[in-house]
Amino acid sequence: MGKKCIIVVNTYKKESARVGEEIKQYLLSKEITAEIFLYNGISEENPFSGSDFVITLGGDGTVLFAARGCAPLGIPIFPVNFGEFGFIASVQIDEWKESLNNYLAGKSILAKRSLVQSCIVRNGEVCSTKSGLNEVFVGAGASAHIISMEISFNGIPLGVFKSDGVIVSTATGSTAYSAAAGGPIVDPEIDALVLTPVNSFSLSARPLVFGAHGVINIKILPSRCPSSIIALDGQIPMDLHTGDCIKITSQKEKAILIGCSPDKFYGALRAKLNWSGGPLA
Repeated sequence: MGKKCIIVVNTYKKESARVGEEIKQYLLSKEITAEIFLYNGISEENPFSGSDFVITLGGDGTVLFAARGCAPLGIPIFPVNFGEFGFIASVQIDEWKESLNNYLAGKSILAKRSLVQSCIVRNGEVCSTKSGLNEVFVGAGASAHIISMEISFNGIPLGVFKSDGVIVSTATGSTAYSAAAGGPIVDPEIDALVLTPVNSFSLSARPLVFGAHGVINIKILPSRCPSSIIALDGQIPMDLHTGDCIKITSQKEKAILIGCSPDKFYGALRAKLNWSGGPLA
């Protein structure tokens, strides 16, 4: 049987539909079955089963969606960048054909990226398990409120954190929400879990970088905030209850990204962070 490809078209990117059809016809000319999946930014469908590879046409958020569905299936993702940052979606629009030919010829770099997994335990029972390529956010469900959390790593208490919330990101996600909250930027090839407090009540709270094989536990303590939430990769949040315990680990299965080489990652950093190396840097 011939190969099969799913092309994920982000409906919010004007050019993605046109390029998606162009890529589809190109793959068909190479006797590769290609189907287009329209992604609206919030869908959590998993249309990837049975595919040999997936092409995403959007920004980094489109790659996050595909990674959550493809990682457990071991399906590689070819990420074409239509977004603003391109830290993950590193194949540029004008180079898709050359990069795709390299992949089909077996010449592309395949980067394996860790996902973070959250498991919510409520009243002694697991009520939700989800994963994300970028991060898990646990925090207040209302603006201008703080919540209290008891946090430990591998059973070692780190203390009670009072803040708007905390972010636990992968190395891949260290350039996203975590960086915006003051967390460190970590080379995506490093397996790590990065814990970053968001607007902490204490000036002593600082980001922490842990090994990816450890376990971060977060317990929701009573606080004045009327609600608390958990969200992965910025998706629709889920309500948490006082007493809930969130176990955060690295997912066993990794996302496989095509053509995401270190030079493209650091090139994106130089461009997006305006590293000039001069006095105005």
